[in-house]
Amino acid sequence: MDHIRNRLTVLKRDRGEYIKASDVNSLYQAVVKQVTKLNDVRDDNATYNNRLDTTLADVFSLLSLFYLTIGKTRDTPATYSQIASMRQILRHMDESAVYNESDLAPFRRRLSELRQIVQHEGKHANALTKLLERQLNECDAIVRSLEESLSVLSVELIPIHERLVTIRRQLVTLAAKEGPHKADLKPLQEELRKIDSKRVDGKFLGPGGVVPASQAICSSLLEECFEIAQEIKANEDSKNVAGDLKPIHERLSGIRAELESLVLTHRWSLRETDLWNYSSALQEIDKMRIDGKFLDADGTRPPGQYILLYLLRRCYGLIYRLLSSSEPVSEELMPIANKLSTVKKCLNEVLKYGGTFSARDLYPVRPPSISISCHFLLVLHSRCPDGHTLLT
Repeated sequence: MDHIRNRLTVLKRDRGEYIKASDVNSLYQAVVKQVTKLNDVRDDNATYNNRLDTTLADVFSLLSLFYLTIGKTRDTPATYSQIASMRQILRHMDESAVYNESDLAPFRRRLSELRQIVQHEGKHANALTKLLERQLNECDAIVRSLEESLSVLSVELIPIHERLVTIRRQLVTLAAKEGPHKADLKPLQEELRKIDSKRVDGKFLGPGGVVPASQAICSSLLEECFEIAQEIKANEDSKNVAGDLKPIHERLSGIRAELESLVLTHRWSLRETDLWNYSSALQEIDKMRIDGKFLDADGTRPPGQYILLYLLRRCYGLIYRLLSSSEPVSEELMPIANKLSTVKKCLNEVLKYGGTFSARDLYPVRPPSISISCHFLLVLHSRCPDGHTLLT
């Protein structure tokens, strides 16, 4: 299995040529054979977590990114990296307890879509299909757990809870920014005080002075918002993060900046396998936490935890966003697809103005589209000179 991972790593680093679907498929078949042999000697009901399983996870993650790179976004192997990213995000949501129903809805929909892709190949069930089914079930279990946590919220407290979730996100976003935050922080603190003033003897009241259930969820979230606001104020002069945590902060900030840049330019510059390095770096940083917190050299929890956790979750979210937006077009045809998309947008803008257009009016968009079409046909003909073309 190490040999296959090394071959995948070498293929990932080769930027001189486009990745061929045949190379990826042959490696995938080799992995399936090895895992099938492994499953024959393992207990399906047991959980394993040794060096071999770590290597397997690396191999499947790389293979998944390769499938996205060659445009096979609806093939079963392509779903692995998306499910893994989703699982990480859901675990962090569960840990932070900061989410609402609208946050869970997109995950529920995407899990359903991914399950359909996996089940479509269920008739050709193999080791990867079984693995993906287990991971999908794990994600479903987390989502159900999160939904159950929200289900205990009283109807009267739902608006307060949703507003507190939004304020907390605004606060941690603010905490991650450099510079003074007094102007942005003040209205958030005032809103928190207004929400706090609605409590009587520490309890939120419903109609008729009734004390609704699930007080602890809203009260703890309110206290946490006040705590983050105080930390922002206390750390303004120390640039938010304790000295021992600054290397982690700088590394996470750098990763976030690069991922945000990719979100803007991914259609033109992203090869999905590039996300492997970012994902591996984030997992290394995530493993540094003890009981959910980063520790200094003395084993204590220095200030700046919220900022680091925000950056970590933000990076996971950006990777998931890039994976979810991957186009079902092979890497070699992506430049052509991007140009055609641009021409389409130009034509739609021209169409908005209505009226009749002369050949001269349409000249700016005609030559590019004709050139791209010719190039597109040449590429297809080079792939299948007998005229029987199959897009991969």
